[in-house]
Amino acid sequence: MLTTKSPLVPRPARTARARLAPRLDSLTGLRFIAAFAVFTHHFTGLSARGGIAHAPVLFPYSTMGVNGVGFFFVLSGFLLTWGHRVGASAKTFYWRRVGRIWPLHLAAALPCLWVFHRWGHVPWDPLSFFASLLLVQTWLPGAVPTLPGNPVSWTLSVEVFFYLLFPLVIRAAYRLRTRSLLALAGAGLVAMWAVNWWTATHLSPSMSAWVMRNPVTRLPEFLLGLALALAIARGLPLAPRPAPVALVFAAYTVVYVHRGAWLPGTVVDQLDWTVRPFVALFSVLVIVAYAQRERAGRRGLLCTPLMVRLGAWSYAFYLLHQTVNHLILDRWGRPAPTNLSVFTLLGVATLVVGLSWAAYTYIEEPARRWWNHHQPAWGAASTSNTARTSSGASATTSLK
Repeated sequence: MLTTKSPLVPRPARTARARLAPRLDSLTGLRFIAAFAVFTHHFTGLSARGGIAHAPVLFPYSTMGVNGVGFFFVLSGFLLTWGHRVGASAKTFYWRRVGRIWPLHLAAALPCLWVFHRWGHVPWDPLSFFASLLLVQTWLPGAVPTLPGNPVSWTLSVEVFFYLLFPLVIRAAYRLRTRSLLALAGAGLVAMWAVNWWTATHLSPSMSAWVMRNPVTRLPEFLLGLALALAIARGLPLAPRPAPVALVFAAYTVVYVHRGAWLPGTVVDQLDWTVRPFVALFSVLVIVAYAQRERAGRRGLLCTPLMVRLGAWSYAFYLLHQTVNHLILDRWGRPAPTNLSVFTLLGVATLVVGLSWAAYTYIEEPARRWWNHHQPAWGAASTSNTARTSSGASATTSLK
């Protein structure tokens, strides 16, 4: 059980957490795997006539890669909570989040004007594009196109909403017992299923898709990550092994992608409506499995310098990959479906990794450091106070 004697923390929060590790390298490596899964889904498409270069050997299992974004949401909730300091300033948190996501987002959005609209002739309107720059596009049901600006940035719009809520949510979470916290997280996943069912049966497909991209409906994924991070810090004896979780997820994926051919219609519908909650559960189990392994001193492939670097570049990889995909499609067209497309996929992925390294090295990190260096005086003061409080608390924190 995690206990702290710090008088600065409200009593229910005293067993909430300590900073159990400065960082978790394995989770950084997992970020790249999730980003690569999304890339693979976009590259191979939803059918033999879709994607950039269809590879039958990967399809239809590659379609599950779209749920990599759900993994990101769960991971975001987990990591924000894992690194949170009791008493941290909300202003400082907001300031640093802006410096973390907006500079590279803005830089990656500009090429989309040419790639998608000027060269690709995708219809658009300036208001929707401007909304995407501000990361509020997921609140607009009539955006043109459906995913304006950089199409993949819709997930950042969801992330921003959670960032706005996080300082309030984490304070409330500290005051809840672990059992209540996990129960609420489970209820959120049930609510996610219910909303998916209702929209699919009462709204048009386009409106249903918009609702299921709306930041409010994706909150349960963040909250699940938050709840498990706090529960693990409080001593929840949950330590699944990664391999069994991966095998169960692989079996689920096989059933899910073949659901139409193998199962009756009512079961197919339920699988469609529950895929996001199930992926969230698998995601949090994988995250906890690797976090617990690393805390126990067991490091593996995900902790190697290469995977950690790829994980650090994964944000740039995610923002750039679909623009590169469409540039290739517009310039050279879609080849006939063939398994040789796997080599094309790996080549394009290597190109995007190189661009991601450049974007991280020359845009993302310099901009983040500049932004943090120019933090207002109130932010610098609150950061200093939080550091002193945290160091004092850590001196009286023990894991029993």
